[in-house]
Amino acid sequence: MNLTLTTEVKYIKGVGPQRAAVLEERGVFTVEDLLHYLPFRYEDRVHFTPIRQLQVGGTYTVRAKFEQGQLMRYGRGFYSKRDAMYFLTVRDATGVLYCRFFHGGYLEGRLKAGQELVLHGKVEMDPNRPVRKEMVNPQFEVLATDSTADSTEVGRIVPIYEAIGKVSSRMIRRILFAALSNLQTELRDLLPADVLARHGFPTRTQAIRAVHFPEAPASLDELNTFRTPAHRRLIFEEFFFYQLGMALRRREAAQQPGIAFHARDDRVRDALKRILPFKPTAAQKRVLAEIVADMEKPVPMNRLLQGDVGSGKTIVALEAAVVAIENGRQVALMAPTEILAVQHYLYARRILGRAGYAVELLISGLKPSEKKKARARIASGEARLVVGTHALIEEAVEFARLGLVVVDEQHRFGVLQRKRLIEKGAPGEGDFQPDVLVMTATPIPRTLSLTLYADLDLSVIDEMPPGRTPIETRWTTDDRLPGVWEFVRRELQQGRQAYVVYPVIEESKAELKAATAEYEKLSQREFSKHRVGLLHGRMKSEEKEGVMERFRRGELQVLVSTTVIEVGVDVPNATVMVVEHAERFGLAQLHQLRGRIGRGAAKSSCVLITPPKITDDARERLETLVATTDGFRIAETDLRLRGPGEFFGTRQHGELGFHIANPLRDHELLDIARKEAFALAENRARDADLRRILDQLGPQWQRRFALATVG
Repeated sequence: MNLTLTTEVKYIKGVGPQRAAVLEERGVFTVEDLLHYLPFRYEDRVHFTPIRQLQVGGTYTVRAKFEQGQLMRYGRGFYSKRDAMYFLTVRDATGVLYCRFFHGGYLEGRLKAGQELVLHGKVEMDPNRPVRKEMVNPQFEVLATDSTADSTEVGRIVPIYEAIGKVSSRMIRRILFAALSNLQTELRDLLPADVLARHGFPTRTQAIRAVHFPEAPASLDELNTFRTPAHRRLIFEEFFFYQLGMALRRREAAQQPGIAFHARDDRVRDALKRILPFKPTAAQKRVLAEIVADMEKPVPMNRLLQGDVGSGKTIVALEAAVVAIENGRQVALMAPTEILAVQHYLYARRILGRAGYAVELLISGLKPSEKKKARARIASGEARLVVGTHALIEEAVEFARLGLVVVDEQHRFGVLQRKRLIEKGAPGEGDFQPDVLVMTATPIPRTLSLTLYADLDLSVIDEMPPGRTPIETRWTTDDRLPGVWEFVRRELQQGRQAYVVYPVIEESKAELKAATAEYEKLSQREFSKHRVGLLHGRMKSEEKEGVMERFRRGELQVLVSTTVIEVGVDVPNATVMVVEHAERFGLAQLHQLRGRIGRGAAKSSCVLITPPKITDDARERLETLVATTDGFRIAETDLRLRGPGEFFGTRQHGELGFHIANPLRDHELLDIARKEAFALAENRARDADLRRILDQLGPQWQRRFALATVG
């Protein structure tokens, strides 16, 4: 069948309605969608390594025949078939290779004697039989018996795809081979011709074909590091359109009329002096000057305020709020969680109360009657600073004269949520948009800030307030807990307070210690002579705030908690944090948790507890945390271990939308793409070219990069 880019996948040979339904769950509806489902790895199946030549420590691809397999239980007591160990033996003309698969119950009965397999993995020495080599959990495929095997599976460099449900990598490869063989149309080249020529990129059709089925003499190393000309072109393309969206948003914002705040008269200066609780650092002064300079311009400010945990971002945001309030405007501060919103509310009320400003709290946890009264005070303009969660963007919320929007922990909100809050500017104020200040305590390397926040100007607080004592971080195993609890008791006896953090609220099958159960044990045993409190995400707002207020006042000495204390909690007298099952937390998350202590002058200690055996990744995370408190070093390690999508939570929210590009790995292409995209967007003489590109972009690109909302 002749195919076009818009042909539904069910019409491709080998797909059909059932497989099409599975593919559609992953967003693959058409031939064009399928062509953008790219391999994550390549194997050389021209040159297989004979089993006899395998060396311990090396990674190889082997072609051999299945000889036998056996499912064996390990450990005592009840076990499921799924959790058993599967032992596999394969043979080629030179020898025998043994393989074992943890949780390998799914393999029982799946393979037949004599079937040809391709296995890819690292060769190790069997610890129980020191004379025999083995592969543990190798990648493997059963070779097909028909002619397709010759064209897509052996005798070439073979692309390896992530399976989609029950559609295996081999099946995806065969479907793609059929699609490309029967495709009757060329892929439209969306990049401007001068950009293609300037960088010597292949056409889009050439790039897609070469990425899926590379021809000799393609370099296996270049393929697996995504450095072939075809890969570079597709990576550049993704960056270019993402950056084009950012550039157009910035261009659009610059054309919007904004509020030109008066920030340098005596009234504003006096108000700022009244609210400041301490002398600001040089970095805070510099950053405030950058923000004020933006606020004075008659176009909307769009600025990112970045600073490590405890660097003093909130007081800078409140200073900016004073400028807006003294100009007769309201300020909205949106936080991602209720506990953080309440923390900001209490801090703002304490600081801004000195200047007589009314501060309002609006969160979902308020009683309906309280919420109604709060909305009325916001609509009348009586509330000058409004602190809240997503409740701020509900339709019923109306501001009288909104002039500044502050968004905390920006990466936890989508672009559209930020936009909805900006649009809360009051009726009758013309088209003036409020200024926007977004804050993050997640240290972001320049590469990532160029990707995620290219539509924002960047300010960085790179200095900590004076008087902070460095936090000592130690890592130990759970068999030494008695000594850890003894250390905590000594701190409590000196009048200090402590946090004990767990990854889950209630006990689960994962055998993780849970906050509720451990709270009972700790309060009855280790800390029976001390006052212990419990805090977790399922508690009602007033319960959470009651516990936090008691801890702040020192009525509670130990706070057993989940990660609800990750951001925003500020208790200077808390000097100890114990994190159990620390291997279950991300590096950035552990850094945020650790930032809850070390806020006073006393020495603070963070103790990380894990089982004796943990993964290599977990070990590297913990070693990094013990070695440094530098947020940027921690962020670099976290990004390398987890990738940008996981690090920023955007893989779940779809904000990055990259199929092949990686801002860390491909930073040089990101820089080039950014320059090209911004040059195109800023050159008004090329608006016709820009319009042509936007008109030709299909819905797939519109969805991924939000280009439908700009230009």
